[in-house]
Amino acid sequence: MTAHAEDDAGDVSTDGLPRKKFSGKKLVLFIVLPLVLLIGAGAGVYFSGLLDSLLGKKEEHAEHPAEPAQPDPHAAPVFYDLPDMLVNLNSSGKRPAFLKIKISIQLTKGEDQPAVEHVLPRIIDNFQVYLRELRLEDLKGSAGMYRLRQELLMRINAATFPTKVKDVLFKEMLVQ
Repeated sequence: MTAHAEDDAGDVSTDGLPRKKFSGKKLVLFIVLPLVLLIGAGAGVYFSGLLDSLLGKKEEHAEHPAEPAQPDPHAAPVFYDLPDMLVNLNSSGKRPAFLKIKISIQLTKGEDQPAVEHVLPRIIDNFQVYLRELRLEDLKGSAGMYRLRQELLMRINAATFPTKVKDVLFKEMLVQ
């Protein structure tokens, strides 16, 4: 037998017919690729929720907690007057500088007033500590007033949390 005949003899099955081999490309093309496509399509149907509607499963909606009621924008505003404060400012000169301030705060609803009264000593303490560190230059102009208002509002909301204060209003402000 020749070498060519031996190769042919290895490819012949026991019944005398030539045996077909699956090459790697054919295996991927006819077996692996359709299997991957079927798995991908099944996952897509499952995650899209179509499978639930086909099987007749009803969606159970989790009850969402009730959102906090928004205050009525047409309701009368509620104001609370803080006690007058007199603090000495941080000054570098020989002559001390003082700040006398009267503040009113606007509450989101009237029911918050007892909560504010309950933490009033903390609010006054936060204001005193902040105001004592101010310099005369910090209070000059409308930008200084705006920064002061924002700082006080931030400090009062931190002290009264979870009660929300809408605004800080200056009734009187005297720098001497």
